[in-house]
Amino acid sequence: MRTGRVPTTGDGLRERHKARRRSRILDATRELLRESPESVISTERIAERAEVSPATVYNLIGPREKIWEALADGFMDELEERLAALGAGDPREVVGSTVRLFVDDPVVSRRMVRGWEESGLVLDHGRGPLVQLRLAMADARTRGLLRADVDTDALAAVVSASCVGALHQWVSALIDDDRFLARALFALDVALAAGAADAHREQLLAPLRTRGAG
Repeated sequence: MRTGRVPTTGDGLRERHKARRRSRILDATRELLRESPESVISTERIAERAEVSPATVYNLIGPREKIWEALADGFMDELEERLAALGAGDPREVVGSTVRLFVDDPVVSRRMVRGWEESGLVLDHGRGPLVQLRLAMADARTRGLLRADVDTDALAAVVSASCVGALHQWVSALIDDDRFLARALFALDVALAAGAADAHREQLLAPLRTRGAG
C-alpha cells in the first residue's frame, strides 16, 4: 500500500525560501506605494524592487487583486501580534488597535482598501478584528458585563459593519484619524450599552452620555 510522501528537511527549506521571497514582495509593494501613493503598481515594478521575477510574484501572490488581499493578510498578522502583546481581551482595545493599525500606515492602508474589490471584508478576513472582537465580547458576557442572553457574535458583527463604514469614510478623506477612532468606538459603545447587564448598565452607558458619534 502506498503512503503519502514524508516531508523532508528540503521541503522545510523550500517553504522558508518561499516565505522570505513572499515577504520581500510585500515589502517592495509597501515601499512603492509609500513612494508614489497614486501611481499604478505593476507586477513588473514590484518584481524589480523585490529582486525576483514577475513569474515569482504571480506564483507566490497571484494577480494584482491578490496583492491587495495579501497586504490585508499582513495587516491581520500585525494586529494579532499587537493584541497578543497587549493580552487584549477588552473590546475597546480590539477596536482601538484595529483603527491605529490603519492610521499608522495611511498610504498603504488607503490604497489597499481602494484597490481591493473585497475590501468590505477587510475586518472579517477569517481571523482578523471580527474574530478578536467576538472573543472579547463573549468574554465580557462571561464576566457579567453583558446579559447572559445576548448574542455577542451578532453584536460584534454590527460593530464590525459600522467600523467598515468608518474605514471607508477615512479612506475617502471624509473624516480624519481622530474621527475614525471616535466613530468606531461609538459603534462599540452603543452595542455594549444595548447588551449591558443591569449591574453594569450605568458603567456602559457613561461613554455615550459624555460624547456623540463624532
